[in-house]
Formats: sequence, C-alpha cells, structure tokens
Amino acid sequence: MLNSWVVMPTCLPVVLRRCHTCGSERFRANGKFRVNAHHKLLDAWLLVLCTSCGETAKLTVLERANVRSVRPEQLDRMHDNDPRLAAELLQDPGLRRRNHVALDWDGAWRLDTGGSDHLSGEAVDVSVRFAARIPVRPVRLIAEGFGLSRAEVERLIAEDRLVSAARLSGRLSGDFTFMLKR
Repeated sequence: MLNSWVVMPTCLPVVLRRCHTCGSERFRANGKFRVNAHHKLLDAWLLVLCTSCGETAKLTVLERANVRSVRPEQLDRMHDNDPRLAAELLQDPGLRRRNHVALDWDGAWRLDTGGSDHLSGEAVDVSVRFAARIPVRPVRLIAEGFGLSRAEVERLIAEDRLVSAARLSGRLSGDFTFMLKR
C-alpha cells in the first residue's frame, strides 16, 4: 500500500536580503504590491518589510513592461494585493535571481501524512508530494513523518533499510518516493 505525504506551505517564507537601514537580513512578504504606470509601460514591485526595523523594500516583478504584454488577470491580482500571487512570484527562480534574494522556509511549511498508521506492515512505501517548491531535507521529512530521530533515519539509510531512487542526502523540492523495510 502506498502512503501519500504532502509538504504544504503554511505561510509565506522569509525573504533573505540585507536591509539598508538596520543591516538585518530578514524581510517578511505580506502580499502587497505597488504598480506604477509610465504611459504605456508598467513597473510592478512586491513589497517586503524588514523584520527588525519595518523598512520597506521592493522586489521587482515587472520593469518597463508594455501594458499589452501583462495579462489583465495578473494586473488585477496585483491591484488587489493577492497573497497567493505573492506566493507564486516568490517561487519564481527568475524573480529571486533578478532581485538577488533567497528564501528561508523554516517554520513556513508542514508535513501532512494523512494520519495513517505508517509503521504497520513489513515494508512501507511512501510518496512525498510538494505543494510548493520548498527545499527540505528528505531525512528531516522522514524523521518527522515516522516520529524518529534524524540519526535513526541516517542509520536506516546506511543499513539499506530505507531506499529511494532520489538522493536522500541534501535538499529536495520535488516529489519523490521511498521505501522503509522493517
């Protein structure tokens, strides 16, 4: 029987960027946008607030984009300060690269195991699906899902009792499956 686990975001991640006012490295996105028009050209920014001093910084979403090239639904969502659009844009690697920022997902996600009894049976097959591109260590997910320590999960991997086609060391942000042999 295949168990399905889902890694789900619980809130927007912290944006890692240096604050020019206080030197802090953490900003919180609250889903607010600023859109500015220059005749037929648009600029749009996602506003983020410094967690230490409250200073506002802007992450460039659109820069001198022709009005006709912007989808009307996206423009409406920016005008409505849609937090889901903010979450989608923060997931965009191009936006993060263009603005020289990184994301800190600590405390911004949860693992939904479906509440099934995982440790019954000889072998347990688990499929892990990511609802968003959240980089998490598979060892941490497996430890949390089964209620084990990370050291015990590492020991299971070393003993070949925990196997996967995906690399279980490092971080993953894409779906994977694994099998735990009892």
